Amino acid sequence: MTLPLPFTYTVTERFVRYVAIDTQSDPDSPTCPSTDKQKNLGRLLAQELRDMGISDAHLDEHGYVYGTLPATTSKQVPVICFCSHMDTSPDCTGKDVKPQIVSDYQGGDLVLPADPSQIIRVEEHPALREQIGNDIITTDGTTLLGADNKAGVAEIMDAARFLIEHPQIKHGTIKILFTPDEEIGRGVDKVDLKKLAADFAYTMDGESAGHLEDETFSADGAVIAIQGVSAHPGFAKGRMEHAIKIAARIIERLPKDTCSPETTEDREGFLHVTRLEGGLDSAQISLIVRDFTEAGLKQKEELLESITRDVFSDFPRSSYRMEIKPQYRNMKEVLDRHPEITAHAEEAIRRAGLTPVRTSIRGGTDGSRLSFMGLPCPNIFAGEHAFHSRLEWVSVQDMEKAVQTIVHLAMVWEENA
Repeated sequence: MTLPLPFTYTVTERFVRYVAIDTQSDPDSPTCPSTDKQKNLGRLLAQELRDMGISDAHLDEHGYVYGTLPATTSKQVPVICFCSHMDTSPDCTGKDVKPQIVSDYQGGDLVLPADPSQIIRVEEHPALREQIGNDIITTDGTTLLGADNKAGVAEIMDAARFLIEHPQIKHGTIKILFTPDEEIGRGVDKVDLKKLAADFAYTMDGESAGHLEDETFSADGAVIAIQGVSAHPGFAKGRMEHAIKIAARIIERLPKDTCSPETTEDREGFLHVTRLEGGLDSAQISLIVRDFTEAGLKQKEELLESITRDVFSDFPRSSYRMEIKPQYRNMKEVLDRHPEITAHAEEAIRRAGLTPVRTSIRGGTDGSRLSFMGLPCPNIFAGEHAFHSRLEWVSVQDMEKAVQTIVHLAMVWEENA
């Protein structure tokens, strides 16, 4: 069925307000959340939810925001959760974000005002061609925007407001979850699924309008700890085996024309060095391993082991230890057991006036881990583009379509109960 009343929106006003709050996470911090400033947004969201009438909304000690929209139907409807993360990427500063709105975009490159060297070029961002006549939000060029994932946060908040203001819209119990630290891979480390009490979930954390992602990379982390042989540089001949030089040789041997982020696309996986640290005596290489299949992960890890072993054949008195840690797995394995989750999302996208496009993510979301924790969770578009960079942008109209999709999805689940 179609919505019996017109949509109204607060999503843009919310988004502009939320991105002004610095919520950058920190991979080097052992705490949860990794940065206390993430709670500043969490406290605001919990209060805004309570102000809407969601009486159980709260921020817990770990930085998670929970809330419940009670059902407006007597049907037994599965409990659905909508989830977004509050943190922004450590890759680019998120302090003092100054959003700019380009109204009625008519095409062409967008030069960011505070740093004219930062240009959102249509050639590099072809999705702009779909935005003619829309309103584009960018930064001033000095920070990231935070659309990843404050667009999703604002969309969920606006959809919640709309449903509360229109109780005649029939839906089951809806749970809201906002998480910290997704950008550093810890987004669901401390989530309380028993308290959440949802049957299925959707993250609002995708790119182009209409896209629905039911497949992610599978992901491992790899660390190679190298123990070299130190010696006084004046008397080092035949004795020194320099740990950093050993590490550099391993990195140099990695494939150059394939198997790296800068040389792969679509369903191709990669090995990616994220950090090199150390000195003469010891060094450590940190990598991430990504592929859509377990076999692909294993193949890349075996290649890394083979390269390392071969390099060390030239350094007989040095040693290494390689550790592989699972990070998350392809959620499609779980979602294929519950086809109604993605089918209902596609129907909601259609009702929002869009053509659903089912795609794979060259990355992961909170939904990847939630799916394997017992909460199947695909990813719905939020409209964010060029994330983790000063060129990040989002369309007002795409965010509004995401709000519509959430509302329609709540209705679809109730109709099919």
